Amino acid sequence: MAPIRGNKGKQKMELDDKTETRPTSQRIVLSRKISILVSPTKAFDNFRSGGLPNCCGAIETTHLKKYPSVSECRAKVWLDRENNHSMILQVIVDSTMRFIDVVTGWPGHMTNENVLKRSTIFDLAQKGERLNGNEIELSDGTKVGEYLVGGSGFQLLPWLITPYQNEELTEDQIEFNKKHLATRLVANRALKKLKDIWAVVDGGMWRPDRHKLPRIVFACCILHNILIDMEGDGVSDVSRMSGNHDPGYLPEKCAVVDGGAADVRDKLCLHLAGKLVT
Repeated sequence: MAPIRGNKGKQKMELDDKTETRPTSQRIVLSRKISILVSPTKAFDNFRSGGLPNCCGAIETTHLKKYPSVSECRAKVWLDRENNHSMILQVIVDSTMRFIDVVTGWPGHMTNENVLKRSTIFDLAQKGERLNGNEIELSDGTKVGEYLVGGSGFQLLPWLITPYQNEELTEDQIEFNKKHLATRLVANRALKKLKDIWAVVDGGMWRPDRHKLPRIVFACCILHNILIDMEGDGVSDVSRMSGNHDPGYLPEKCAVVDGGAADVRDKLCLHLAGKLVT
C-alpha cells in the first residue's frame, strides 16, 4: 500500500541541500524543498461525480507555523504576512482526501501562485505532460481537458479552474462558484484532518531543523494516506468535518487570467446551468 508513489509503485526520495535537481520522471526534489508527484493514471481518479465534469483533483495550500531559532527570527526568512513564522504546504487531493501531490519547504511569505509556479505539477501541466488524459465534449462541441480546482489565490489556467471573482456575478456564476467550492472543500478538509492528527505540522515545531522539516511533513502526509486506507472512505462523514485549516489567514486573490481558460470556465458554467447552446 503506497498512497504516494512513483511510476512502478516504489517510493524514493532524495535531498540535496546545495544543488537543485530537475525532474527525471515523476518526482522532483529541490534544495530543502520537497515535491513528490504520482502517476495520474490511478491517483487522479477524478471528481466527475461531484458535478464538475472532468475535474481530477483539488489543490490547496496552508501555513505550517513553527518556532525558529533566534538567528532565523532575526533574519525574518520565515515571517509571513500575518507575522507568523511558517512554512508553506501545497497539496493536491483526490476525492477521498488522499494527498496525491505534496510540495513543502517554501517560506510562509510566498503566495499560492509563487509556490505553484515552482512546483513540478506546474511545469509538467504547462508542457501537457500531466492532466493530459481523455477530453470530454460538451453539448456545443467544446472539448474540456482534465483539470484541477483551486481557490482564488491561484491563476486561472486551462488545467486549473478557479472561481469567478467579479464584484457582480450572474446567478449562473454564483451557482458555479457554489459547486466549485463544494468540490474543492475536500482539500481543505484533508489539510484540517492532517493538522488535527499530527500536531507537529500545526504549531508544534519548536526550533526545527529546516533541512529535515520537509521530510517530517512529507512523512505525516504519507501517514495521513495510510490512515485513510485503514479507515475506508475518507469523506463518509464529510458533512461534519470543518475545512478551516488556516485560521487567521485571509484568502489570497490572483488577478491573472488565461484567456482560453476563462472561455472554458464560462462554457462549464453554462453547461452546469443547462444553458449551453448546441
